[in-house]
Amino acid sequence: MLAADTAGGLGHAPVPPTELDPHGSDLIAGPRQPRNPISRTRIEVVVSRALAGVGVVFALQAMPIMFAQAPERLPIMGFLAPVLLGLSLAAVVVAAVTKTAVRAATGTVAVFYLGALIAWPLLMINPNQVLDGKPWLWYMCTIATACAAVAFPLAWAAVYTLAVPVVYGVIRSQPSGGGADVLLSSLDAVYAILLGEVILIIIFMLRQTAGAVDAAQTNALHQYANAVRQHATEVERVQVDSIVHDSVLATFLAAAAAGGPKASELASGMAADALNRLNEAALVPAGDDSLVPFGELAAQIRAAAERFPVPFAVTECQIESLRLPVHASEAILAASVQAMVNSVQHAGTAEFTPDRTLTLSANAQGGCTVTIADSGVGFDPAAVPAERLGLRISIQDRVASAGGSVAVCSEIGRGTTITIEWPPAPARHAS
Repeated sequence: MLAADTAGGLGHAPVPPTELDPHGSDLIAGPRQPRNPISRTRIEVVVSRALAGVGVVFALQAMPIMFAQAPERLPIMGFLAPVLLGLSLAAVVVAAVTKTAVRAATGTVAVFYLGALIAWPLLMINPNQVLDGKPWLWYMCTIATACAAVAFPLAWAAVYTLAVPVVYGVIRSQPSGGGADVLLSSLDAVYAILLGEVILIIIFMLRQTAGAVDAAQTNALHQYANAVRQHATEVERVQVDSIVHDSVLATFLAAAAAGGPKASELASGMAADALNRLNEAALVPAGDDSLVPFGELAAQIRAAAERFPVPFAVTECQIESLRLPVHASEAILAASVQAMVNSVQHAGTAEFTPDRTLTLSANAQGGCTVTIADSGVGFDPAAVPAERLGLRISIQDRVASAGGSVAVCSEIGRGTTITIEWPPAPARHAS
């Protein structure tokens, strides 16, 4: 059973699957959202770790410039901003490695950077003194906008990515920011906006793609669960219909139509055979994947044929190496018995006794073929009513559910041949 339920984003511990359901699913109630959507989780991990690595590189790049500009600032307040930014950036690295609280750590970096940018003129010893070069905060601007793209919703991240470069452009034109002219400060702001928006778009598209993959996965799980339920329902219906028809209806009909010793003997034999099959089915555990030798299956089919009051000419070919799954062996046995019952009940008349044959042989697919044939009155397969279960449910659907096929060849006045093959032939059509 397959399914899951979504715990969206980073910072949430995955819910472990139970021992009874290792995949964390419930096909009865339908699949839930994945607890850990693989695609979204991987995208978040890759983005956070890439951001942490690049942030460390940019911080190391800004560190010499920060120390060079330190004498121009107050001793205590001047170092407060880099200390807070350094600690928050270290928290991003730890969060990216441990995959916990990534949004909180990146959001802290974005808030501290905006605060440091606004407070920059206040950190200068003489705000009117022209700073030599760009403020060291410039080298952290892209990291701050990338942290905002990871931490904030799309709308807030877009506003942050636009506002922070504008604030930097204003400060850059002030003496405390280097006293750049309007053109240069505007170019720096536009460059920061473009770079930040590109990063925001990339992260947004990656998340959108991951969300689409998760939605497709969930939809596929729903469809799979529905298909499993439909298949299980169909298999159960075939089994119930087969048991009801073979074990109850056919026996009752034969007993009701018994007008002589042979008919009574047939009805009695059918009742005993039905009880035996029901008992054997109850003893086979669900999901039994053991194998049955073909010789054992052939012996069971031959013994069933010998219990009928009319003779079947048996032709048997031993297949020493063939082993069949239990469910396939049971399906072939039940279908063969039902085909012989149909022949005994419908092929002959009071004035005419047809010849009946039972052939057990190998087929070209490395499996087996069981053929039940008679030279009786025959019938038109296309004219069989849908409510008649003997041919469709007890024979064809039963064998098909076990991975085999049934070919019915019959014509009014020319007898009937039913061929059961397991596994099925590549091109076999019922006529």
